[in-house]
Amino acid sequence: MGESVKAGAGVDGAPRRIVMTPGARRALDAASRLFYERGIHTVGVDLIAAEAGITKKTLYDRFGSKEQIVVEYLAARDERWRAFLAPYVEAATTPRARILAVFDASRDWADVNSGKGCSMVNAHAEISDPAHPAYQVITGQKAWMLALFTDLARELAPRRAARLGRALMLLHEGGLVAHGLHIFPDAIGHARGEAAALLKGAAPAVDPGR
Repeated sequence: MGESVKAGAGVDGAPRRIVMTPGARRALDAASRLFYERGIHTVGVDLIAAEAGITKKTLYDRFGSKEQIVVEYLAARDERWRAFLAPYVEAATTPRARILAVFDASRDWADVNSGKGCSMVNAHAEISDPAHPAYQVITGQKAWMLALFTDLARELAPRRAARLGRALMLLHEGGLVAHGLHIFPDAIGHARGEAAALLKGAAPAVDPGR
């Protein structure tokens, strides 16, 4: 490999990551677009290299394998999503509003970045083998979302946090999938409405939120 590994990569079972050069970044940008639009299995390294304007040898020098490109693609999407979400939650002033802010962020994110649905859900449809290095990225992202909803629910209803967190996660993920399928308009907004109704009975004398 022509790239060094990021500090801490591969420790405690975390997927290995690489340090990006400008050439690697161009390749990743091309791969990310192609993987999301066409699917991971249908996109080969020859196409990625051609789209990035580099040779296949350079691509392998940078990443080592297609599997590593997939890891970088999904991990970068997750990092971007978390950075996108943070200000929504931070700006909310009540426990209920913080929960609903996740749905607001998802709706805004999906409008720009996820016309074909959740990249993690889509990737899992193609990568179901736990031995694949990207599998940990996919499942880890969803575990993080469940932990987020559970932590936010704990602020509102401490005794029901685990159950409420799972219910919110199910509504959120269902909204993402329905959005990607385009079965009915504003699926994530609909999921938000159901979440708001669920939260009304979550704890006594809760604030009205947003």
